[in-house]
Amino acid sequence: MIETERLLLRPYVLGDYEPYFAMTAEPAVLRWSAGPLTPQQAWQRLIRLAGHQSLFGYGIFAVLDKVTGEYLGETGIGQFYREVHPDFDGVDEASWTFIGRCHGGGYALEAASAAHFWYGEHRGNDRTVCMIASANIPSRRLAEKLDYRPFAHCIFNDNDMMLFERHETEGRSQAIHEGV
Repeated sequence: MIETERLLLRPYVLGDYEPYFAMTAEPAVLRWSAGPLTPQQAWQRLIRLAGHQSLFGYGIFAVLDKVTGEYLGETGIGQFYREVHPDFDGVDEASWTFIGRCHGGGYALEAASAAHFWYGEHRGNDRTVCMIASANIPSRRLAEKLDYRPFAHCIFNDNDMMLFERHETEGRSQAIHEGV
């Protein structure tokens, strides 16, 4: 478990399904990627994320409000094998997704910074990547705050995507600077 000023990050459990489905069903939440998920798609994705943690010892964390325990979203770094670019595929990939009411509240930066710091301490890989829809300006800004820099474009699920990379030694200094 990872703790920040306002948040708890932990591996997914089966009890997260209902709030996870509610988040992934919000049209604004996944509009830049998969679009709203069906109940079956949300279930399969949740199981995949839990299995990733079990098999690799790292992955995407459920993000909870530290005081209320409310599910707010997810963030972390995992291995997703998207087959989009030779300098992207096979590299651990960062991800963040939050319920609509959290957008713009600094939750994603707080949680993703903590997850990146944890990853750097436990995994030690020098380079991570992320993929963001070119039109998703808020997520691109968050990536830049996390020290990601663009290096290529691709088409994924019929969307124009930007590929970003971060070198962990550079990112770790940013996370420490922010007190994570």
